[in-house]
Amino acid sequence: MAELPVPELPTTLSRCSGRFTISTFLGSDEGGRGAYAPTEGPGCDSAHPTQLSGSTLCTRTFGYNTVDVVPAYEHYADSKDGGDAGKGRPSLADLHSILRPDPGHLRAPVCDPQRSNGLPDTASEEAEGEPGKVPEPEPVRFGWVKGVMIRCMLNIWGVILYLRLPWITAQAGIALTWLIILMSVTVTTITGLSISAISTNGKVKSGGTYFLISRSLGPELGGSIGLIFAFANAVAVAMHTVGFAETVRDLLQEHNSLIVDPTNDIRIIGVVTVTVLLGISLAGMEWEAKAQILFFLVILVSFINYLVGTVIPATIEKQSKGFFSYRADIFAQNFVPNWRGPEGSFFGLFSIFFPSATGILAGANISGDLKDPAVAIPKGTLMAIFWTTVSYLVLSATIGSCVVRDASGSLNDTVAMGSTGCEGLACALGWNFTTCTQQQSCRYGLSNYYQSMSMVSGFGPLITAGIFGATLSSALACLVSAPKVFQCLCKDQLYPLIGFFGKGYGRNNEPIRGYMLTYVIAVGFILIAELNAIAPIISNFFLCSYALINFSCFHASITNSPGWRPSFRYYSKWAALFGAAISVVIMFLLTWWAALIAFGIVIFLLGYVLYKKPDVNWGSSMQASSYNMALSYSVGLSEVDEHIKNYRPQCLVLTGPPNFRPALVDFVGTFTKNLSLMLCGNVLIGPQKQKVPESRLTADGHTKWLVKRKIKAFYTDVVAEDLRSGVQMLIQAAGLGKMRPNILVLGYKRNWRTASPQSLEDYVGILHDAFDFKYGVCLMRMKEGLNVSRVMQAHADSATLSGAQQASTIFQSEQGKKTIDIYWLFDDGGLTLLIPYLLGRKKRWGKCKIRVFVGGQINRMDEERKAIVSLLSKFRLGFHEVHILPDINQKPRPEHIKRFNDLIAPFRLNDGFKDEAVVHEMKQGCPWKISDEEVDINRAKSLRQVRLNEILLDYSRDAALIAITLPIGRKGRCPSSLYMAWLETLSQDLRPPVILTRGNQENVLTFYCQ
Repeated sequence: MAELPVPELPTTLSRCSGRFTISTFLGSDEGGRGAYAPTEGPGCDSAHPTQLSGSTLCTRTFGYNTVDVVPAYEHYADSKDGGDAGKGRPSLADLHSILRPDPGHLRAPVCDPQRSNGLPDTASEEAEGEPGKVPEPEPVRFGWVKGVMIRCMLNIWGVILYLRLPWITAQAGIALTWLIILMSVTVTTITGLSISAISTNGKVKSGGTYFLISRSLGPELGGSIGLIFAFANAVAVAMHTVGFAETVRDLLQEHNSLIVDPTNDIRIIGVVTVTVLLGISLAGMEWEAKAQILFFLVILVSFINYLVGTVIPATIEKQSKGFFSYRADIFAQNFVPNWRGPEGSFFGLFSIFFPSATGILAGANISGDLKDPAVAIPKGTLMAIFWTTVSYLVLSATIGSCVVRDASGSLNDTVAMGSTGCEGLACALGWNFTTCTQQQSCRYGLSNYYQSMSMVSGFGPLITAGIFGATLSSALACLVSAPKVFQCLCKDQLYPLIGFFGKGYGRNNEPIRGYMLTYVIAVGFILIAELNAIAPIISNFFLCSYALINFSCFHASITNSPGWRPSFRYYSKWAALFGAAISVVIMFLLTWWAALIAFGIVIFLLGYVLYKKPDVNWGSSMQASSYNMALSYSVGLSEVDEHIKNYRPQCLVLTGPPNFRPALVDFVGTFTKNLSLMLCGNVLIGPQKQKVPESRLTADGHTKWLVKRKIKAFYTDVVAEDLRSGVQMLIQAAGLGKMRPNILVLGYKRNWRTASPQSLEDYVGILHDAFDFKYGVCLMRMKEGLNVSRVMQAHADSATLSGAQQASTIFQSEQGKKTIDIYWLFDDGGLTLLIPYLLGRKKRWGKCKIRVFVGGQINRMDEERKAIVSLLSKFRLGFHEVHILPDINQKPRPEHIKRFNDLIAPFRLNDGFKDEAVVHEMKQGCPWKISDEEVDINRAKSLRQVRLNEILLDYSRDAALIAITLPIGRKGRCPSSLYMAWLETLSQDLRPPVILTRGNQENVLTFYCQ
């Protein structure tokens, strides 16, 4: 800890945000002074004043004065990424740098021994922030019973419980019905466990299923599921409302009291019902919760009414309909299946029953309205699954023990015990249902009468009330879920034109606009009044959500991210994977075409988000997976021996700030994109104290600039005393394992004649260093220069930099039918050929014709051309146009020789006939100077550069690009100024970009297949 004296602070302190003082542990009496009493010394003093970050100040902790603070809740709340210092926590610089606090930034700490748990006191903070303002009432929050369990049970229970489960029991038998129930519950239980794990891995906000999936798997899958899940909930409102309207319509038909006609009655009743439900929802979550409790009680009463009815002795009327109370022989007969009709198969019945097991997300969908979502969602969801499963099993077993499969309903079908000609179990009970059974005309019994529960119950109308409660509660739950999920999706702004519906109102931030949108969608589907084609799609959308929730849990577990720490431990990643797979299988078992539609919509929405690349960072498991894969492949790559066939030009590009040299970035980015490593290097020259903060500020902005320009590259910088030492650091340290640069790419130094001699030495020294480290070198010169920093100034912050205007370069435009001219003058291993070849494969350069020029003798032109053509054909580069340059060794024109001599004149020693020792001493002080001896030794090479420039001007004046072998100056024998004169002479007066390339003299091309 950084020990510092504490300044004098007010003694009337009431609260201490996030810090424990010594008084908390030892009492206020310590040597006669309070915890904040003045101490000796002038305060946090130093010789180099620096401003403290945020509200950092000296407090007395653990018996001495320190800037350091103890752990507290607010230090970790709302942390976006690992680089953000927590609220109230001093920065690293505050702790280890010598500094003096700025009195204007000091905020007196206030202590409250009662708040020793470190949790935030939000109410007091709000009151303190706005004195005199009446605090808003607390929003309504629900516990696990009222908020999750009852809501999920109501959404799981539906009309299938009342109208289809008895019929399924008759078809599949009690045994297979239990299997169907348990199989369905297995999927929902696994999903419930996955929801529990995800919801306890951090703070859950509003948005329910969408929030859980998007924050786990990322915006791509989360956004697509959020949109279709909200839509599915909106249409489910219509489905459940139509189910209610059909039941009311049937009651009206029984009493001959239709309003208009059967179809329009459904529409009228449905619209009125959904309007009433909307009114309940808009009244607030509290009223909606009260309505749900009312529906829950109605369903419980109807269920108890049914159980009571099973033990009441059967009347003659009920016996005629197949009800005989509990009997072992009825149980035995109904225990085995009796398949009937087109839907009489195991998976056919499974597809009918499974939607009744769904609805487990109802509690999670209102996660923003729960007191403690991390506790309520696991506990409430799993308890809802348990109790609804018990209710399904009990109902199946009880009704299968009481009611026979076929009954006529006629009171005249009684028969004496033991009569002949009577078949079936009912004969032993005094009833003869043989005729209707053989003719398949029985109207009653489990196999024929959907209202068997109502018939068995003690009071039939209570079952009808239960059906009403089940349908209306499910409709209400979906009517609340859809806007809540959609609101969170709108706020994240993943899709256009939906933000309008995300606005919240009132203390619960109710999405009233979202409610109205859901209402309009529901009314639209209610008016269809026939949802048999839509229902399978909705079931598939819910299953899609289950699959992704399970996959989210599996994916988060398998990535081994340190951030995956759910407090709910009773889950298995392999069970979650099984749940995801089985959910997809069930989607196709239910309705294969609906499953394909669901997948098509998900893929379309996924593609849109991938294309738009929203600027969000939620720390998803996909990011963790990307890291895992990159790490695994990088380590695996280190174990692979290099081979020429797999050679890739991996470039370290000395761009400085990348936006200063966009042409250099575009050139390398064009041929390395999706092929090899590109690393933009920047050397920050100056004192470390000044440059390290600058590096932190701008690094992220430079990376964003590259992303915006669609350049697939890394950015790295180093702080060094001079350019050469910085480049040496980059050359040695850049890269990872086998993903290390092997080519140094840099721009041509245009101002070498006017620059300081040391910078000239450093520039040429960088080329020598690259060769020393076995790097290839690629040097680029453009007529207009590369550095656009005068036009585009460096930006101090990353936000401005990433949004900076993008400069256009030649490498971003279509080149048309020009030529790429390669002057392969010396064999460097083939790099001079490879880079133009890779460039020519790109669309913008694809129409360019590539020409290869090589030196040769005039009397052997044909033989040499055939030899080069044969060699190039073996390389399979597709270069067919080869030109031999027989006049390459001719003497240049005198005026060009004079121009070269004038170029080097300012850099000559003019030592004449001086003694060798004197010349050596002169060179020691000015190593860039050119002695007369060095001019003579290198005269032939100098004239070759002059002659090559003449050839380039003759042959390639109108080329799109010129690639030529880079001449090498021998260390100690070729001064830096002479070498730069060679490069200047070779590339001067040329309009197209010139790429001077030299490999490391090792093969990068091969014509062998092994």
